[in-house]
Amino acid sequence: MVGGQIRYSIPEEMKKGSVIGNVAQDLGLDLKRLRSGRARIVTGESIQYTDLKTDKGILVVNERIDREQLCGDVTPCSFSFEVILENPIELHRITVEVLDINDHAPVFPNKDKPIRLEISESAVVGVQFPLQSAEDLDVGQNALQDYILSQNDNFILKQHANPDGGKYVEMVLQKPLDRELHPHLSLKLIAVDGGTPQRSGTVNIDITVLDANDNAPVFNQSAYKASVTENTVKGTSIITVNATDADSGSNGLITYSLSKMKGSAADIFSIDENTGTISVSGQIDYEKDRKYEVRVEAQDQGGLTGTSKVIFEVVDVNDNAPVINIMSFSSPLSEDSRPGTTVAVLNIKDADSEKNGQIKCSIGGKLPFKIESSLTNYYNLISDQHFDRESVSEYNITITATDLGSPPLSSSTKLHLKISDVNDNAPLFDKNIYSAYVTENNSPGVSIFAVSARDSDWNQNARISYLLEDTQVSGSPVSTYVSLNSETGVLSAVRSFDYEQIRQLQLVVKAQDGGSPPLSSNATVKIMIQDQNDNPPQVLYPVQTGGSLVAEMVPRSADVGYLVTKVVAVDVDSGQNAWLSYKLQKATDRALFEVGLQNGEIRTIRQVTDKDAVKQRLTVIVEDNGQPSRSATVIVNVAVADSFPEVLSEFTDFPHDKEYNDNLTFYLVLALAVVSFLFITCLVVIISVKIYRWRQSRVLYHSNLPVIPYYPPRYSDTLGTGTLPHVYNYEVCRTTDSRKSDCKFGRAGSQNVLIMDPSSTGTMQRIQSEKSILDEPDSPLEVS
Repeated sequence: MVGGQIRYSIPEEMKKGSVIGNVAQDLGLDLKRLRSGRARIVTGESIQYTDLKTDKGILVVNERIDREQLCGDVTPCSFSFEVILENPIELHRITVEVLDINDHAPVFPNKDKPIRLEISESAVVGVQFPLQSAEDLDVGQNALQDYILSQNDNFILKQHANPDGGKYVEMVLQKPLDRELHPHLSLKLIAVDGGTPQRSGTVNIDITVLDANDNAPVFNQSAYKASVTENTVKGTSIITVNATDADSGSNGLITYSLSKMKGSAADIFSIDENTGTISVSGQIDYEKDRKYEVRVEAQDQGGLTGTSKVIFEVVDVNDNAPVINIMSFSSPLSEDSRPGTTVAVLNIKDADSEKNGQIKCSIGGKLPFKIESSLTNYYNLISDQHFDRESVSEYNITITATDLGSPPLSSSTKLHLKISDVNDNAPLFDKNIYSAYVTENNSPGVSIFAVSARDSDWNQNARISYLLEDTQVSGSPVSTYVSLNSETGVLSAVRSFDYEQIRQLQLVVKAQDGGSPPLSSNATVKIMIQDQNDNPPQVLYPVQTGGSLVAEMVPRSADVGYLVTKVVAVDVDSGQNAWLSYKLQKATDRALFEVGLQNGEIRTIRQVTDKDAVKQRLTVIVEDNGQPSRSATVIVNVAVADSFPEVLSEFTDFPHDKEYNDNLTFYLVLALAVVSFLFITCLVVIISVKIYRWRQSRVLYHSNLPVIPYYPPRYSDTLGTGTLPHVYNYEVCRTTDSRKSDCKFGRAGSQNVLIMDPSSTGTMQRIQSEKSILDEPDSPLEVS
């Protein structure tokens, strides 16, 4: 804040609009600065005597200036005001001194009424008669300078000076009176000032000459002093004056009175004419007058008068509270304002004096502000630390001004300061990592999850947009899997997910605010694909083809609990959707076999007897634990026999022959119905094929091929359905009976496996790999 002071002197009574001075030039300010800073005059008075022309930078008279009205008899007379500019704040003080012109003539209080005096003819030479004082509102050379008494033989004038600079006059008898010659005298008292042109005032003096009363009243003190407290109640006695008269009788009776004086003292004090007690009759205000001086007259019945003066010292009372005026206030204030920024300029005044007028400013509460004094009666409210709108968005500032009187008086004012926002806070997510779940086979467009971030800033700085960072999932952009609503933060699926292909998506979401520059933060979202029971169990063992049937051999000597075989199945789903259970759905003899519920092991539940049929057909259903559950069935053929011939006799007639013949007949009939030529052609082809197969079987029959053992793979139960712990060894041979049967025998300990193939015409060894078991497309499985 810049402060400057300039002073101008002008005569009173200048016309409105008269130029006082060039403020811009004297303060060294540019006219543009006056306009941009919204320069204005700040004054605590009710009348603004001057006006600032910001377009020219000059100070002109705004109201008529009467020095006498403004300052009374105080010299020099001046008034001060401040010129304040903003952005940045500047404060300059200007003092204008008002020079007196001789625009008032001396005036007697009662100029229309003559001064009446009654003087005894016995009055001795040298007796003084106080006269009324004239009053001239002008000051200095223009004030009252002299008194002139009209030409006479008896009286001359004697002038005296008051302590306040005023003059009063007494008429002194220089030649004894002779009532017989001149019972009445008429004189003129003229008061003149020193101005140019000179002005004067006149009052008549009427003198009545009385008979002899040769002693005038005499006061016991030539001057009295007393102290009076301001705001003293009317009627309060202050001091008693006393005068005596040596005469006797009526000439010795004294009456007291207060002589007319300049100012308002006569309206404030009164005197008891009989006792001489001076009392308060008006309002005493220390701020208006700090001292009063009055003249007391004691007059006897013979017309002789004695005078004295009383000086009253006014004692100040702390009766004025400080007055607070807000000159400038900056609200709202940016939260990035530095400490030391001026928030407001205050003008605080107290009309009392000394300690009663000394002011102490304070701020209520623990607020980040302080008060500093600048020019006289001016205080600056300054920030004391950095602001944070997110912590405190506004301040209610109570400024209290207290004087040092006893008791102290105070006044306060409240300022409501708002803090404007700056984009200094990035959006924040509730978590750094979110987990979301979506069930597979979802519909594209379904909402998966909603992320949410918050920003402590305000308005545009707190407006959050959500963005999906460009990342890769399995080599594809993440945007091909999910989409993100930029306003709501809702993540939606772009495609239908398959748990068996992808089980988890990890993506990065960015929250960005609308500030300038924008701030942002990231959060990771893990989307877990939840499994649905959309895959049925797959049977791995036993494996069967459309043209071959596998038969497990059980010796008739098998005991209870004999392990016939084990059904091995898997489910590509997970969790309880992959928990498998095994049940025996159909069986030739339910009383002979059972299936382990959890492990799929087929065991005998009683002793095998000779009465049990050799050919046993079991239908096992494998079911998962999903909702709803899915299942698969497998047919297990069991041969109850101790030797292969028994098996061959029972397994020669399979439904495959009938199905084969029925199909052949159907195709033959269909061929005959179409064209005869097609029938003949098909017949030739069939015969050729039969001959070729017969020759091939004969070649294999006459060859000596070794028997190769076959070891099927071990299947581990990764889903809690048990394991297949044994190693199965298979020996393979073929019969010589064409198109009847193909037997496969296997042994693992006491277990045998029989495989029948009705389409074969000979016996050969055969090796099946693990792949042929797992990937055989013609396995007789039923899936539900």
